[in-house]
Amino acid sequence: MTIEESIREKPALKLKSEVFAKIFTVENDIPVFKAYINGRWVESQKKRNIFSPINGYLIAGMFEPSYEEALDALRNLYEKGRWDARNTPGSKRLEALEKLADLIDEYKQEFIDSLVLNSGKPVKAAKGEVEASIDRLRRAPLDLRKLPGDYIPGDWDEHTLESEGIVRREPFGVVFAIIPFNYPLFDSINKMIYSFLPGNAIAIKPPSSDPIPIILMVKLALEAGFPKDAISLLTIPGRVAGELAATKYVNVISLTGSTETGLKLIQKAGIKQYIMELGGGDPAIVLEDADLDLSASKIATGIASYTGQRCDSIKLVLVEEPVYDELKRKLVGKLTEFKIGDPRDPKVDLGPVIDKATVDEWEEAVKEALENGGKLLAGGRRLGERYIEPALIEIQDHGKLENLKLYKDEVFASVAIITPVKDISEAIILANKRRYGLDAAIFGKDLNKIRKLMRLLEVGAIYINEYPRHGVGYYPFGGRKESGMGREGIGYSVEQVTALKTVVYNYKGYGIWEYM
Repeated sequence: MTIEESIREKPALKLKSEVFAKIFTVENDIPVFKAYINGRWVESQKKRNIFSPINGYLIAGMFEPSYEEALDALRNLYEKGRWDARNTPGSKRLEALEKLADLIDEYKQEFIDSLVLNSGKPVKAAKGEVEASIDRLRRAPLDLRKLPGDYIPGDWDEHTLESEGIVRREPFGVVFAIIPFNYPLFDSINKMIYSFLPGNAIAIKPPSSDPIPIILMVKLALEAGFPKDAISLLTIPGRVAGELAATKYVNVISLTGSTETGLKLIQKAGIKQYIMELGGGDPAIVLEDADLDLSASKIATGIASYTGQRCDSIKLVLVEEPVYDELKRKLVGKLTEFKIGDPRDPKVDLGPVIDKATVDEWEEAVKEALENGGKLLAGGRRLGERYIEPALIEIQDHGKLENLKLYKDEVFASVAIITPVKDISEAIILANKRRYGLDAAIFGKDLNKIRKLMRLLEVGAIYINEYPRHGVGYYPFGGRKESGMGREGIGYSVEQVTALKTVVYNYKGYGIWEYM
């Protein structure tokens, strides 16, 4: 019997709060959510079904605007909404974000339920994402530290004497935010904060698989005081989003998604401002002086958390030879401790993968590794259409390692390769040969080795004695190589959704300066 077959209770989305009453209609006892465009909640001719990954049941629907309707929404954002956002005083923008935090906290249970049912998140993980979203909103004032500009005196060059300049930051206009399925609520909140706070309008494209938490959030954002024409919710498929992103009505594209999606979008949209967090799958390097109990526990969590559906999930474990066997044994033990099952059960650690296609890819990649000399140390079983055991595969031959899909690509489910290395130079080579460069983790105490790894690893962030975890973005994160461009993080992303404008004042002949 598969896990899906053992789940008897049908997932049912229940929205009892009156605040959400007008954003959906009810058809056959399920809610069908509206889009939000041009300052109002609207229905459209086309609808899309929304299924729960728990066991594939239909839990909701959503109206899907046509290309023309979505284009009109972007046009309205560009012609009206961006000015409404910019002309809202900064203090009022901040008040709206603070009020949104209060409202999400007030309706916290609806958000937790929607993440469990629609994203397949275990209760603990869903609660964590909601709390992280509230926390991120509370930290919005810290983004303001990067918004002030500069003053430049003109007396450092003979050609600019009796002048002065200021460099100011202005909103670009319209930010098109494309949201991933794995952290739908938090990622929407994060992108909205750094876009709206400096005065941009924002169009949010939710993931087709789990849009419900975002739809609820947009409703509360409007209740919190967001200008009604400065935000749009475009419940459209990805191919339509790509067409819309290329229009003149979009100034900035903020995408969290796969490298392949990012490349296609850049080719389609051309010259624009981009923030892109793309493919990852991180290496963890264990030094011979590491605390092995700590290392095994952290690495196991880094592999398995949210069933590996995280861009910062650990996919490659590189261990110095003197401690390889012991670390391997401890890691196998930790990976077997996770409880897998119905995410509505508070005791469950790992729920389903978002869709069957991803599990199929995971299964094929594991099979390929085993057929090429890999040894399955832990997990690796498919427990249903969408449920898996976190897999740990040992590869001793580094030559074979480099040809495997698990090494070359990002398989978005919980699986990692473990291999011994002679020294950190070998670890650096294996880590840097991957086309991704999002994060890395280092476990150990030798500061000289750690310092060398810090210098030579080609990644955007390094976590020492911790598994990669982006959290609320208190520390900036983002990729190198094919893992993206720009940075997400408090006080950093605002720099990429604002344009620098230099203003020079000429006072020549007015007697303001009397140079010697």
